[in-house]
Amino acid sequence: MSASKISLRPADEKDGWALSAIHIAAIKALPATFYTEQELFAWRNNHNQPDSSNILKNMKLESLWVAVEKDVVMGFASFVVDELIGLYVHPKYQGQGVGRALVEHFCNKASDRGIDKVITTASLYAEGFYLRLGFTAIKRAPHYLRNGVVVPVTKMSKILISAD
Repeated sequence: MSASKISLRPADEKDGWALSAIHIAAIKALPATFYTEQELFAWRNNHNQPDSSNILKNMKLESLWVAVEKDVVMGFASFVVDELIGLYVHPKYQGQGVGRALVEHFCNKASDRGIDKVITTASLYAEGFYLRLGFTAIKRAPHYLRNGVVVPVTKMSKILISAD
């Protein structure tokens, strides 16, 4: 698959189950190197099966965009103004430009709003990915998952180049 076949669109309620399934699959595919199995399970909101309720709540608060090829949802990103909240790509589509397309879309949306710097909180697994996209590590910090489990993450930022 080439990046040119990836199209992006706003998520809608009918995507909820697919987004939950992608979230779970992406985390299940991670080895227990940076985080324990217990932490990875907590990161999945203690779910092994998709549950769209959290995703649907987030749709009301965040901009949620999906990457699709034909009718297949391959990944998604959620963001609020200058902060990328979440980025998940189904393991079957990782390494094919899906994550990059979603992050670039987020950066472009922020730039269009006159924002010159964006931030994200990266898992230790994703730190290298964001570095390759021009983000800079700010600091390691604790991240509090919804169920009270605390995991280390890297706070990162990127200066956006104005198209002017």
